[in-house]
Amino acid sequence: MIDNKLEIAIDTLKKSGVRITPQRHAVLEYLLTSMKHPTADEIYKALEDKFPNMSVATVYNNLRILKDLGLIRELTYGDDSSRFDSNMMEHYHIICEDCGKIVDFHYPTLDEIESLAQKVSGFEISHHRMELYGKCGNCSHMKTTVKQ
Repeated sequence: MIDNKLEIAIDTLKKSGVRITPQRHAVLEYLLTSMKHPTADEIYKALEDKFPNMSVATVYNNLRILKDLGLIRELTYGDDSSRFDSNMMEHYHIICEDCGKIVDFHYPTLDEIESLAQKVSGFEISHHRMELYGKCGNCSHMKTTVKQ
């Protein structure tokens, strides 16, 4: 599955005239295999051993290109660091208020929100975003452990 996604993404880059540098390939592959919704700094740190001469700016430039081509999406939650997601299917996110962990969530009934909102409001809806917040299992467990 990941190989197919990577092939499709590389094909999109080629068709767009974007060179497939080793660093760009590594950033793309990292995003496609990561379910963590990493920041640019996290991607940089994960790849710095393999690419010691790569800068954080290179990671940001590659993320911008991948985003502009519709291969990834940028997630902003009001803090200073964007997170990046290679899952381009419509889905939602559950975010831990303590550690910042982000988990994908899909519930088909929620997909009807746009059409209902459009009918009720008369707006032409382009998209929507929904996040759920709480504490992940690890943080809930740690809080319980600390209280004891």
